[in-house]
Order: sequence, then structure tokens, then C-alpha cells
Amino acid sequence: MAIFVFTGSPQVVWEKIRAAIGQGRIETWEIDTDNDLTHSPPQWKNKAWFRCYVNNDKLSFALFGVKGIAMTKVVYGVYHGRLIETLLAHFDTEFSSISATASRAQIDRFS
Repeated sequence: MAIFVFTGSPQVVWEKIRAAIGQGRIETWEIDTDNDLTHSPPQWKNKAWFRCYVNNDKLSFALFGVKGIAMTKVVYGVYHGRLIETLLAHFDTEFSSISATASRAQIDRFS
């Protein structure tokens, strides 16, 4: 599953997301040293990561799993649902729409 956030200013939106997390205005996501997002509640932390790719008209969030551990539907469902929820709650004026794929997308990296 991948998430696509359609916006006229993808780099600006990505910078706003990173700033909000870094400043603690969004408490349920963390950014690691690779600039990837992980859901920070203890039950979900480091079960997966989103890597953001900035494109011309959208942000593409690819899901990365833990090497050697199979991705479960529960983990990818929670990660996708919570990221979309966060984006809607904090950045709804910054994009026109969000879409999520129903199964693994080409940009995803998990087993």
C-alpha cells in the first residue's frame, strides 16, 4: 500500500509535515535519521516506516517494513489509516485529495 497526497506544492507540504512532527505539534509520528516516518505509540513504533517522495504534483508515501519480518494487514492498515487521519486533521487545506492503494505498490518495500 502506498499513499498519494495530491497538492500544488508538495515540497512545502512535506516541509510543514516534518516541522509539525519535529516541533511536537504532531505527537504520534516520529522522523528517524533516514527522514522516514514511524508511528510512535509503543504498540506500533518501528513496525514499519513511510518514506516520502516529492513529485511534481504529489507526495508519495511508500511503506517500508522490518527486514526479515512479513508485513501484516493489521500493521499496514494501521499505518495507512493513521497517516491519512493525521494529514486530514492537520493539513487538510494543503492538498486536494489523498489516495491509498489497496495492496502493495511498486514503490513499497516490505515482505
